[in-house]
Amino acid sequence: MTEELDPLTDIRWLRLVSRHSSASVFHSPEWLEALHRTYGYEPVALTTSASNSELHNGILFCRVNTLLTRRRLVSLPFSDHCEPLATGSCELSCLLSALEHDADANRCKYLEMRPLGPPSLVECGLGESQSFCFHKLDLGHPAPELFHAFHKDCVQRKIHRAEREGLTCEEGRSPELLQKFYRLQILTRRRQQLPPQPFAWFRNLAACMGEKLKIRVASKDGKPVASILTLQHRRTLVYKYGCSDKAFSNLGGMQFLFWRAIQDAKSQGLLEFDLGRSDWENEGLIQFKDRLGGTRSTLTYWRYPASAATHARPAWQTKLAKRIISRLPNACLSALGSLLYRHAG
Repeated sequence: MTEELDPLTDIRWLRLVSRHSSASVFHSPEWLEALHRTYGYEPVALTTSASNSELHNGILFCRVNTLLTRRRLVSLPFSDHCEPLATGSCELSCLLSALEHDADANRCKYLEMRPLGPPSLVECGLGESQSFCFHKLDLGHPAPELFHAFHKDCVQRKIHRAEREGLTCEEGRSPELLQKFYRLQILTRRRQQLPPQPFAWFRNLAACMGEKLKIRVASKDGKPVASILTLQHRRTLVYKYGCSDKAFSNLGGMQFLFWRAIQDAKSQGLLEFDLGRSDWENEGLIQFKDRLGGTRSTLTYWRYPASAATHARPAWQTKLAKRIISRLPNACLSALGSLLYRHAG
């Protein structure tokens, strides 16, 4: 038997996330609240634990229902990964079976799981949907050793260049820093020929995550040139967003900010830096994380039913969309992001 619970209001979910070794920042009520405020998604957790007892397992998902993408169950929208909090294959099978029944009963287009762990979900009736390159950095070594492991030319020298150029670093989550970050985010997304995420998403994320979120902005003579947004869960730092002004990329702003983030993490006793997922086609980003000393693995997303594979748009449609996006004014680009992202979770 399984039961549903509201992870936003049930204190037992917070306690499970606080102690479970497989829980991440994406399981946290703060992250779920930001998703709910921005996109209206309804977060739900399934458990085999009785309603009058502490939780010993749980599987988290959101019910997503839009006119463009229809009804879906996603674990979890806009989250790099979301591990089922289960002990052993029997618990996992029971939870997934209940979730599949929910998807069938509500005529969902598909159920998508984004587990970080490597075990196959084929035996549970799911099929591989997408895969990504995932990096993490072990922070257990002394800071000088971590610096020495950086690529000498592409990271170490860039950091030294940033210091010689007098780049400054602002840290926090103030409205002013958020605006600086977002202006760089628009520049970066335009360069990638993609609409930016809604500004409301970042505003809500900062409000909900509180001190667990930090924006770092590198500036040259007062002009922002690079920025990263990180989250923290227990003893793990999570890199979630990064953006920059390409005109100043030679100054080493991104390398400078990552080194500052790593130094801060070390000072707080954190043990791991989750560098996030990268599309396999984004060789530049993968190489950047390699050069930071990150360890690679494959992150696989799974869908039920197994036949619900991702269908890519024809190449000409993708090229046309990117061409249009690259020419839109900033205000239109932001408006497009606000319109589309709810359907893309």
